[in-house]
Amino acid sequence: MENKELLAVPVHTGEKRTCPEEASHHDAKRARVEDETNGSHAIKQTEEDREVLAEQGEEDVEAVEDEDGEGEGESFADMMKSGLSEVDAGIHKFVSDHKGFSGILKERYSDFLVHEIGKEGKVVQLDDLSVPVETEEASVEAEPAECQTLTEEQKQQLSDLQLFKNKEGNVAIEVEEDSKEKRTLLHKAVKTLYPGLETKTEQREGKKFIVAYHTAGKKALAEVRTAAAPRKHSWPKNRGSFCHFVLYKENKDTMDAINVLSKFLRVRPNVFSYMGTKDKRAISVQEIAVLKISAERLAHLNKCLMNFKLGNFSYKKHPLKLGELQGNHFTVVLRNISGSDEQVEQAMTSLRDTGFINYYGMQRFGTTAVPTHQVGRAILQNNWTEVMDLILKPRPGAEKGYLVRCREEWARTQDPEAALKKLPVKRCVEGQLLRGLSKYGKNNIVTAFALIPRNNRLMYIHSYQSFVWNTMVSRRVEAYGLKAVEGDLMLKGGTAHVLSAAEAEELTILDVVMPLPGFDVIYPTHEVGKGYRELLAADNLDINNMRHKVRDYSLAGAYRRVLIRPSDVRWEVIHYDDPRVPLVYTDVDKLEDKPPPVYLTEGKYRALKMEFSLPPSTYATMAIREVLKMDTSIKNQTQLNTVWLN
Repeated sequence: MENKELLAVPVHTGEKRTCPEEASHHDAKRARVEDETNGSHAIKQTEEDREVLAEQGEEDVEAVEDEDGEGEGESFADMMKSGLSEVDAGIHKFVSDHKGFSGILKERYSDFLVHEIGKEGKVVQLDDLSVPVETEEASVEAEPAECQTLTEEQKQQLSDLQLFKNKEGNVAIEVEEDSKEKRTLLHKAVKTLYPGLETKTEQREGKKFIVAYHTAGKKALAEVRTAAAPRKHSWPKNRGSFCHFVLYKENKDTMDAINVLSKFLRVRPNVFSYMGTKDKRAISVQEIAVLKISAERLAHLNKCLMNFKLGNFSYKKHPLKLGELQGNHFTVVLRNISGSDEQVEQAMTSLRDTGFINYYGMQRFGTTAVPTHQVGRAILQNNWTEVMDLILKPRPGAEKGYLVRCREEWARTQDPEAALKKLPVKRCVEGQLLRGLSKYGKNNIVTAFALIPRNNRLMYIHSYQSFVWNTMVSRRVEAYGLKAVEGDLMLKGGTAHVLSAAEAEELTILDVVMPLPGFDVIYPTHEVGKGYRELLAADNLDINNMRHKVRDYSLAGAYRRVLIRPSDVRWEVIHYDDPRVPLVYTDVDKLEDKPPPVYLTEGKYRALKMEFSLPPSTYATMAIREVLKMDTSIKNQTQLNTVWLN
């Protein structure tokens, strides 16, 4: 998903850099409950979808990002003045009556720490980097005998090469006396024990050598991308087919992280499974499962990947599935807060005791002046010319220079091939649509649009549903406040049910759900239910006919709780002098026996450190919004950061 939880401008303060590899009737209907985690809509991908993403994910985005570093007049802060604000996304109401205050969210990505809550209700933590000890039968992938013939010096050279410390760029191992079979086994052993390395046989001055080199070199990467399917390794019968592990990552979203792991392991990303996606600008800890990759191979990645750590390995018979998690536990630092200790106490007590409106967060709607829900509305209206125009036309807002030039070319020529040439990175939505238009022509936009991966396409219409939900919930809270009323909906045994006046007296707002529009939901019977019909009619959509000519874009709908009350809420106000000092104690810090942060009793700046747990399908930023009572959009956070930096 592109709509990530990125709410503050990065303040570069010497944090780690990633390594080169990343270079209308009211009969009760069966409820559909959303499948989201950490605020990112989790759309179940087919194998085909994942393979498309895998193929497109091979392009080295970071290699071209620096090309756009030239100043083109407008600063990022100036460009973000054109971005969305919360009212643009239907977010209007608060539930608490404390006085708001300001604070900076995600000034550093390490200020936002997310731990997954697994199927058993336990917080997922990285606290063990060891490889599980198995019986002799199961240890097929322990160090191969062929690798034992290597000298300690050769092993050190290979390890240095894996870590980019080898100045020669390769390691040559003489194999003149070895048979072809032994050479083949040695090739396999090196690749297995040193993920990221590739080998070949060469003749040098009449002698035969196996030469190891790094696959993450830019030229070598091109060879790896065109390689055949990954090599098959023997796998013990008494070992589960899936290796489960805990992934700790910094400043990477889940799909980016899996693309990095798959490159180093030379497998397709679709061999990995997970319970939920995590956003980029954060430190996140989550469980991952991978098909028939040993813990030894995974553990080796800890030597050569920066900002990643893998551990807590175990073998199981099953993969992970989207939506299986029970929620997420957040540790958040809001820097440079303006509120008094009394204001903070009131705000956090209200969050703990009352909760917050379960709005869809701003990351759901994009960061530019063309919100994703506008594209979704055009899709549902079957207005494909507008879909094309909204995605490709020039727009105000913060974008990479190459995207700006691509849009300008499209506006000038309407030539998809010419516009495509302006994009060094073709995997973005614009590039995929232009490729489709170039292949199928502008008279076949539906087919061209289908070249965009399915989960990206569905993101647009889900964004429209989210906009409708936000808008109608704001009306619901405005009209009836924070109590259940006659005509509201609740879920009873997994089925949506309209409340009678007597039932409403016995329930609270925490029991009330509101529908996302679709063909398989019912609507409240009070005035807000009529509001759904009016809003969709204003958008030229028929609430009684939410099926689309293209099956993928037919909306079934779902139900979502109006109010969420976090659990495990804790907080403290801390003082600090240096904005670069980390204020969160991470799993890796603990593993490396680093001392925990020392908080000052007095300092130049004050920060609010808070912890809380949320169920799936909720946004931490909306909880933080309730505490601060301020706009959490990137537009507003950018302005805060600009003032702070100045």
